[in-house]
Amino acid sequence: MNIALFVLPMIAVLLIAAPLIGVAQGKVTGRAIKSRFAMHFGAFALACLLTVALPMGGVAFAAPTAAASIVGTNAQGMGFLAAALVTGLAAIGAGVAVASAAPAAIGAVSEDPKAFGKAIIFVVLGEGIAIYGLLISILIINKL
Repeated sequence: MNIALFVLPMIAVLLIAAPLIGVAQGKVTGRAIKSRFAMHFGAFALACLLTVALPMGGVAFAAPTAAASIVGTNAQGMGFLAAALVTGLAAIGAGVAVASAAPAAIGAVSEDPKAFGKAIIFVVLGEGIAIYGLLISILIINKL
């Protein structure tokens, strides 16, 4: 296997992450952080576009073998994307819900220990969103 297949992506990742080194070390603060994150996001978006637009010739145009052949339709691919989006977005929604409900529940329990049962229900309802998303993604994948 060609060593360039491993070295070039590593160099790209290092170049994309380089603007954030000062932020991680605490040397960059204030407005500079926003500009560094904007530059980081722009570099990441550019790398993603280049990955799609310019595939490596040796890998992308190689003759498919029996083990590397992919069989499927566009509808199946969209189904897998839908399942991934359902799970990911439901997990993000559950994280937002728990991030706001859990501290409030902890505060309520610290003031009145008898409120634990009522407070924990709101945290569990937030987690239910992720479980529903996972259930829907399983149903989508079973239909493919």
